[in-house]
Amino acid sequence: MTGKHTWAIPEGYIPEESTGPEPEMESHETVCVLNTTDEDATIELTCYFTDREPVGPYELTVPAERTRHFRFNELEDPEPIPKGEDFASVIESDVPVVCQHTRLDSRQAENALLTTMAHPGE
Repeated sequence: MTGKHTWAIPEGYIPEESTGPEPEMESHETVCVLNTTDEDATIELTCYFTDREPVGPYELTVPAERTRHFRFNELEDPEPIPKGEDFASVIESDVPVVCQHTRLDSRQAENALLTTMAHPGE
């Protein structure tokens, strides 16, 4: 089986500004989730902040044997993730999954894209 039930992304920041066409070049944070099991993955994502209570869980689904990319900018329920504020996130799944973090910072014409594996829990 590939993956873990819990993942952490300690780095999170959605820039307030973007350049270029939207939605492709809008500054964003993304968690990419790979589900190699034969069951749909029910995901709960919680965000943590420097100076306020956590927000979540955001309820997400990744179908069996599929991948989904979730932009933090597009999370709405229970509330939108604020732009211009540091945050971290924990992803919990009912089946083992693999998570990766990606950021596109397009505040200037010379865009920056970074990606890293999330930290797997036990």
